[in-house]
Amino acid sequence: MAALDEPLRKAVGDRTAKVLADHLDLHTVGDLLHHYPRRYAERGELTRLADLPLDEHVTVVAQVAKADKKTYNAGRGVRLEVVVTDGSGSLTLVFFNKAAHFHHHRLLPGKRGMFAGKVNVFNRTRQLAHPDYQLLDADEADGPGGAEAVDAFAGRLLPLYPACKQISSWQIAKAVDAVIDRLDSEVADPLPERLRTDRGLAALPDALRKAHRPATRADIDDARERLKWDEAFVLQVALARRRADDAALPAIARVPAADGLLTAFDARLPFTLTDGQRRVTGEIFADLATEHPMHRLLQGEVGSGKTLVALRAMLAVVDAGGQAAMLAPTEVLAQQHHRSITEMMGDLAEGGMLGGDNRGTKVVLLTGSMGAAARRKALLDLVTGEAGVVVGTHALIEDKVRFDDLGLVVVDEQHRFGVEQRDALRGKGKQPPHLLVMTATPIPRTVAMTVFGDLETSVLDQLPAGRSPIATHVVPARDKPHFLARAWERVREEVAAGHQAYVVCPRIGDEEEGAAGTGGAKPAKAGKAANAAKAGQGGRAGGAAADGAAGPDGGPDGGADGDGERRPPLAVLDVAAQLADGPLKGLRVEVLHGRMHPDAKDDVMRRFTAGQVDVLVATTVIEVGVNVPNATAMVIMDADRFGVSQLHQLRGRVGRGSAPGLCLLVTDAPEASPARPRLAAVAATLDGFELSRIDLEQRREGDVLGQAQSGTRSSLRMLTVIDDVEVIEAAREEATALVAADPGLDAHPDLRTALAALVDASRESYLEKG
Repeated sequence: MAALDEPLRKAVGDRTAKVLADHLDLHTVGDLLHHYPRRYAERGELTRLADLPLDEHVTVVAQVAKADKKTYNAGRGVRLEVVVTDGSGSLTLVFFNKAAHFHHHRLLPGKRGMFAGKVNVFNRTRQLAHPDYQLLDADEADGPGGAEAVDAFAGRLLPLYPACKQISSWQIAKAVDAVIDRLDSEVADPLPERLRTDRGLAALPDALRKAHRPATRADIDDARERLKWDEAFVLQVALARRRADDAALPAIARVPAADGLLTAFDARLPFTLTDGQRRVTGEIFADLATEHPMHRLLQGEVGSGKTLVALRAMLAVVDAGGQAAMLAPTEVLAQQHHRSITEMMGDLAEGGMLGGDNRGTKVVLLTGSMGAAARRKALLDLVTGEAGVVVGTHALIEDKVRFDDLGLVVVDEQHRFGVEQRDALRGKGKQPPHLLVMTATPIPRTVAMTVFGDLETSVLDQLPAGRSPIATHVVPARDKPHFLARAWERVREEVAAGHQAYVVCPRIGDEEEGAAGTGGAKPAKAGKAANAAKAGQGGRAGGAAADGAAGPDGGPDGGADGDGERRPPLAVLDVAAQLADGPLKGLRVEVLHGRMHPDAKDDVMRRFTAGQVDVLVATTVIEVGVNVPNATAMVIMDADRFGVSQLHQLRGRVGRGSAPGLCLLVTDAPEASPARPRLAAVAATLDGFELSRIDLEQRREGDVLGQAQSGTRSSLRMLTVIDDVEVIEAAREEATALVAADPGLDAHPDLRTALAALVDASRESYLEKG
């Protein structure tokens, strides 16, 4: 009998086990059996070839429509093109030279088979080059496992597994066959027996057998219902234990003084708080007044006023005798927050200084690149309590940073920080400080429960009065280059009207040029990059990827040159130089990116804010927090390289004043590319919650939980946080009740084992990222 923790090599042999471990991160019988089929094929059913994702390894069941041998290279080379179809679309299989001759006699019209390979585009046609395949006709099933595959296909649903170049779906199925029938009926089950009985869930061995060897579609439904509960429940137990641990900690209640700093600040606000801001503030202030640490997530639309809400919470804590720290992910954002806070507070930010208000406090900035003297002064202000508010980057977490009485930690852009990082800052208080986490990316409630499940959630869904609408348009530069020319004309028109513009690129450019960091436009290199801004054809942009530019949710599609190969993304330095010497000649064009010296970055942002720069060509360092009301236009180059939520964040930098905003999404992706509907969705709505839902539906669940950054496999394989609302909510209730009754999980050893596997060092990153 096989246990779930048995090494795979014992069950499938060293060679197969090594491939599974090296390329799919599968090491034990349990790992393999939790590597579920992506879908199931049944006789008479073909794959929707029109929906195949680019740059992913797929396995399809399809039928050969035609096969043609062609010569190339003056007759010295032979290419076999086999078109397989499903009626709704087609896919081309390509073989060269000897392989072309060999497969021509097997892949005959009418033959059906499984075909596995990586989807790419050549001449705007989806294809698999030299795919592995297994024909599903009895007289052709002469390969390893061929007869078994045909028998399986004839008799039942055929599982198609997530695979890779090194091992095909049918080889994975063969490995599963080697262990599934030997599975121990007494395997460790993370779900308590009472929960399984009350909810009518299958036992784990039965669920695994039905997932991998279903006789009917009902078997698949039974398996999925049970296995979704495994994932949701174990995850929610982990989060419930964290909530319980946090709730047991003591904290100092922070109640603002009457007629103190907060009252003085509110009296100076030139506008009225929105109903949403007042409601959320009430929730936060109620938490701050308790003797247990607040753990709250503040999320909302771009421009909904989250920073103001956070600042009022910080001032309330200072009023109550404590200090508040705001942790920002980048120096540009930290500097912007520091500048905005000091401007909003005026002389209230100059406490103890000549001319400062006697109710005020000091507001200091602390970043890793500060000079030694300025850094020493900031550290002294913190340890003595002179500074009530500090804004900083990761530098705040360093051991040498000490506070007099840290009462509140505000973490901006939580997805850039891990649990360990925010805990390190929280550990600097005399008692655990209150915690307010902000995210500028609206997320559906189920995602909040899954990713931020240890936090209570407040939502700002109302924009302040006076915000202007933003018009968004897709600019298909490949198909209609004159649209791009018109885009630069629109930028000039905005500047002529007294406004400013952003141009965003995915990369910085040449390393030596980027390191100079002078803030000015650089000479362009020859070649395609030099013509990118003018012709919209893209360029060869050198240098390192910049500032998290095309984030983990950036699509793998689009941006291909005519030869079918995806060109490098456009670069700030190349595009800025071309614009300054071409379509935007005569305008004040400057650059901003993460490799510039901090003083240079700050100088550029100050001059742009002051209206001394017309067009700022930047990476995504301007994605969040940057507030220049006079900037009304944004052109995003290679927009298909960015995810939906990131595009929404970038777009939120315009339309922040009284003039309407304009956002142009420039793409080289062909019309058939999956990128185009994604861009169209962004153009169609300004509702960040709706866009986040679209974003999540188009991405792997693991990306949402931080797996793309960590390189580890997602814990979610069956559960989808968008669709499985009822399961997640029910699992949260069950987990909370169980942890309250048995905090140490002493009566549930199998659950404790599953929990340890979930949050061990190599797999806890989804709890550390949002």
